[in-house]
Amino acid sequence: MTPEFSSVENRAGQRASIASGQRVKQLFARYKLLALLLAVVVIWTFFSFLTDGAFVTPRNLSNLLRQMSITGMLACGMVFVIIAGEIDLSVGSLLGLLGGIAAILDVKYHWPLAATLPVVMLAGVAFGIFNGWWSTYLRVPSFIVGLGGMLAYRGVLLGVTGGSTIAPASDALVFVGQGYLPRIAGNVLAVVLFVLLTVLTVRHRKSRQHYNLPVVPVWQDGVKIVAAGLIVFAFVATLNRYGGIPVPVLVLLALLGIFTYIATQTVFGRRIYAVGSNLEATRLSGVNTNRVKLAIFALMGLMCAFGGLVETARLAAGSPSAGTTGELDAIAACFIGGTSMRGGSGTVYGALIGALVMASLDNGMSMLDVDSYWQMIVKGGILVLAVWVDVISGSNQR
Repeated sequence: MTPEFSSVENRAGQRASIASGQRVKQLFARYKLLALLLAVVVIWTFFSFLTDGAFVTPRNLSNLLRQMSITGMLACGMVFVIIAGEIDLSVGSLLGLLGGIAAILDVKYHWPLAATLPVVMLAGVAFGIFNGWWSTYLRVPSFIVGLGGMLAYRGVLLGVTGGSTIAPASDALVFVGQGYLPRIAGNVLAVVLFVLLTVLTVRHRKSRQHYNLPVVPVWQDGVKIVAAGLIVFAFVATLNRYGGIPVPVLVLLALLGIFTYIATQTVFGRRIYAVGSNLEATRLSGVNTNRVKLAIFALMGLMCAFGGLVETARLAAGSPSAGTTGELDAIAACFIGGTSMRGGSGTVYGALIGALVMASLDNGMSMLDVDSYWQMIVKGGILVLAVWVDVISGSNQR
């Protein structure tokens, strides 16, 4: 073999290797959501086998979804923060503080739920704006602001509660964390969601046709609608076999719809991705990037308020340890769900699927009486694996 022929062969091999790597990256970027759903199926199948089917009973699935709802609420806000190129380590402590405030207002001062809810939510927005103000206008790195908030808010919580549990919560507040949607209402909701999904798919298709954009074949949209409809009806039917749809899960579904709409259908959502992709170019284009980031942190504070209320209602008490490691679970859920650590890329539904993966692992390993240190090792390993997938995929697109 001549040296010239060997050199040509090596270059051809290198080109083939690069092309193969690019195909792998495209597969990761295009089918990331499908891979996440497949991971959930594998996890559920694995734990169902080891628990002789106890893992997939309606009762356990209802409890599982109720448990992941709090992490999911935090993930809804955290995904915007990470997309914008920031991080917030204070959300677990802030959740605990806001939950403690709700417990104090409910138990000690006997405030009605109609008054407690807006006060706690406004407090969450105020704390979020405070964090964002330090990060955006005073130029303190968000990592440091979050780290300081994690310590300070936990200290305030211990101070206002005296380090003791505030209980018992009123029935009205407990319903927020432990109540169920009536079965008939759940069936109606399933029909409404199916109709809404169909209408949105048709509108999206017509919009692309109107602007002469490429559209997928009709049968593909039909398959998507049918598959999504089957999932929705199976989801509702399963939960109806045990009480109905839990109220926290219902709230999480509403937040999923709202945050997905913000991310995909609003100017504010486009600006969030633009800020995370290229902050300087976005600023030079006339966008007030500080205001965008401030709004993101305000939304994060609001999600902490939702999570704190649900946590207090679920426990029927305000605990000084509530929200511990909540920030780590929320961040892990976002990364597992495909949010890029570099910013500018991520989806709300991906983050919620990531939260479901985390909750499924917690629930399954708890049912198997796995030692807590092994649970931490597994969750940490999965987080590193998720970031590694992000690195090798090089995904900078939503």
